[in-house]
Amino acid sequence: MMTTKPDNSPSMGNKIVKGLKANLLIILMIIAVIVGLGLGFGLRGVWTPYETRKIFYLRFPGDLLMNMLKMLILPLIVSSLITAMGSLDTNASGRMGLRTVVYYMTTTFSAVILGIVLVVTIQPGHKGSKNITKAGSPKEAEPLDALFDLIRNCFPDNLIESAFNKQVTSVGKKNVTLKSPSPSNITEAVSTLAMNLTSNSTGDNSTDTGVTMFEVDTMSVTKASGMNILGIVVFSLFLGGVLSKMGKDGAPLVKFFECLHVATMKLVTLVIWYSPVGIVFLIAAKLVEMEDLDAMFEQLAYYMVTVLAGLFIHAFIVLPLIYVIFTRKNPFRFMVGMIKAILTAWGTASSSATLPLTMRCLEENNGVDPRVTMFVTPIGATINMDGTALYEAVASIFIAQYIGQTLNVGEVIIVSLTATAAAIGAAGVPQAGLVTMTIVLTAVGLPINEITLILSIDWFLDRFRTAVNVLGDAYGAGIVEHLSRNDIVKVPEVEMEVPKEQRNGFHNAESGKEKMDTRM
Repeated sequence: MMTTKPDNSPSMGNKIVKGLKANLLIILMIIAVIVGLGLGFGLRGVWTPYETRKIFYLRFPGDLLMNMLKMLILPLIVSSLITAMGSLDTNASGRMGLRTVVYYMTTTFSAVILGIVLVVTIQPGHKGSKNITKAGSPKEAEPLDALFDLIRNCFPDNLIESAFNKQVTSVGKKNVTLKSPSPSNITEAVSTLAMNLTSNSTGDNSTDTGVTMFEVDTMSVTKASGMNILGIVVFSLFLGGVLSKMGKDGAPLVKFFECLHVATMKLVTLVIWYSPVGIVFLIAAKLVEMEDLDAMFEQLAYYMVTVLAGLFIHAFIVLPLIYVIFTRKNPFRFMVGMIKAILTAWGTASSSATLPLTMRCLEENNGVDPRVTMFVTPIGATINMDGTALYEAVASIFIAQYIGQTLNVGEVIIVSLTATAAAIGAAGVPQAGLVTMTIVLTAVGLPINEITLILSIDWFLDRFRTAVNVLGDAYGAGIVEHLSRNDIVKVPEVEMEVPKEQRNGFHNAESGKEKMDTRM
């Protein structure tokens, strides 16, 4: 007699429910973006951009999200880098670091070249409106000063202070009076010096009375508000490397930072569920505070299309192609695993604030080794700015085209090099690229006050280039892991105090019970 086994396969309804649960956060984030756009455009018909108090209150839930994400940056960077360096062999970490830097430099430079090719081909500065409404004011920056600030911030004088301050070069003016009571007592050298100084003087001169007045620069290093992420990264890398060299003597401290990393990632889990709410109000508030959206998009349409085309090509062709060449894996499946981080980057416009979720998606969805994630992504969030580099190259040549200044081949090469270098120094915060872009403009002799031509549209493009920055970081982690698979020292399970299933901070480790899928 035949007996039929009961059909235990899940029904279609159960599969749908299970799929919705597994991708609930992605669905909520997409809904949040749509609701934020709808709320912003709807309120524009009720409020004016000058009702700043209402807009300030509207942005409050979004400010809370930004604060919570930024709060986690410091413990996450320190714990992840020290844990990664401390748990890897010194030679392996050196090779991994070299691969990471080479990848970031290559993709950043390729983004710059792509941007230059597009802006030279499309010629957005020669098309569209010639009466672009300027907005805001530029910030002056000397290329050499910016380079020195970048190097100086790698070695902070106070590690605690670097958590909320960074060092910047401050330039002031000072009036100097040169007295010459007796012409016979003035040597030829001093006379020559006085003549050179007065030739560049911006003040009043008086040679009849024997007194010369002129203005000189006063240089000093001051502290500016903002986390010195670069200094913290450098310190963490060196400390982790020293702990690795110490072996068993440094193991207790490595375990401490590993536990801190796990705890921080559990906090990230809580914050991420709030992110759809914050994204709604961040987008809505930004739309309401814009004065004339129609004129802005109309005047800068060709420029906007050029930047977005470059970002699209870099994100969907260049980066996936590099990933395929080195890993022979499906790049778009990898990209789908990063959707949550990409949407968060678009909503917050900050790659640093998105760092916790970037690490989460890499480990949970794409199966990247946590040691590689902890090593690569904090460095990427600090120095890898593909979207920003492309944007700066396009913007600088667009400004040259708009004002009718032709750049020769040498100047275009200077743009490519300075845009690459400036992008490395751009902080992973909203609109940081505007500050570093003055370096590019100064390097090729373009007036920095013309940066106001593109300020009105920058908030919009900033979100897309931040998303590309985060995607570039993610692909970098995947490529570095594949190339370093033979270098990563496998740590025996008995030596790990934190269970393997809890090492990324997201799984329930209760034995004998069915683990729930807590992916978001």
